[in-house]
Amino acid sequence: MSFEAPALLLVGLLVVPLTLAGYVALEKRTSRYGVRFTNLDVLASVLEERRPWGRHVPAALLLAAVAALFVALARPEITVAAPQERATVVLLVDVSGSMRAEDVAPSRLEAARAAMHAFLDRVPKEIRVSVVAFSDGPEVIVPPTADRDLIRSGVDLLTPGFGTALGDGLARAAELAAGVGEEGAIGKAPVDADGKSLAAVLLLSDGKQTRGELTPDEGAARARGARVPVYAIALGTDTGTIEVFRFGQLQTVNVPPDRETLRHVADTTGGEYFDAPDAERLNAVYERLGSRVGRADEQREVSVAFVAAGALLALGAIAVATVRAPRLP
Repeated sequence: MSFEAPALLLVGLLVVPLTLAGYVALEKRTSRYGVRFTNLDVLASVLEERRPWGRHVPAALLLAAVAALFVALARPEITVAAPQERATVVLLVDVSGSMRAEDVAPSRLEAARAAMHAFLDRVPKEIRVSVVAFSDGPEVIVPPTADRDLIRSGVDLLTPGFGTALGDGLARAAELAAGVGEEGAIGKAPVDADGKSLAAVLLLSDGKQTRGELTPDEGAARARGARVPVYAIALGTDTGTIEVFRFGQLQTVNVPPDRETLRHVADTTGGEYFDAPDAERLNAVYERLGSRVGRADEQREVSVAFVAAGALLALGAIAVATVRAPRLP
């Protein structure tokens, strides 16, 4: 938390302790006068018995109210991650044949669909989202848009293909996230006041590259040049398998995720790597990213909260003082 007028906060730091010291000094003063009242039974009946600390409650509440109001006068600010309308997030999804593996229940592709829907529930509506699938090559399923219904429909259309063109998928996703620059080259993603990119690619893959013109390193280099961080998620386990026809026979093929390549892609682009061996972990990753990407730090004044707190404390002091005030019949 920071303050636009810290001098007023310093004044409060002086006033509040001095006021407290004055109150304590008054409490310690002994009375110079006595009161003669011969009928002690009547006096006891009209004075409310109090706990020793009870009479200090109104003063404590009032002092806290003064402190809160001084904080409000200093105009406190907090840093929040606010969604940015210029932000674009591309969901880049591997739909190669290995996505049929069932080591992630009910299948890798079904788990991916559910996780992307969870992401759409979390990401702010102001942020544009795109869906790009890649198998033998990249395919734009949904261009960048804020229409959540359209994006959800695109996610539901994902079906497994054959090969894995990871490098080409990265380049296409970076182009959509950053926009097209001069002469058809990938542009530069917009940044916030702190230089943080307002674009991101969420890459979900479960296998090694087997197709494509660009290598994963080349695709990552294009994303980095476009100021687009890639958050890479390795889906699946080392024991995942699929059945394929080879040489006229049905064979079982092991399809472990290529964690090393995905980690390198994330590191190269300034993103982050995640391992998702099951559907629960995958959902947690997408939900976490949904609350982070496409946002920028902003300073927001919270003086109103302290004014409200001060008012409530002052009302509480009045209420307690009223209830505890001795009443004669």
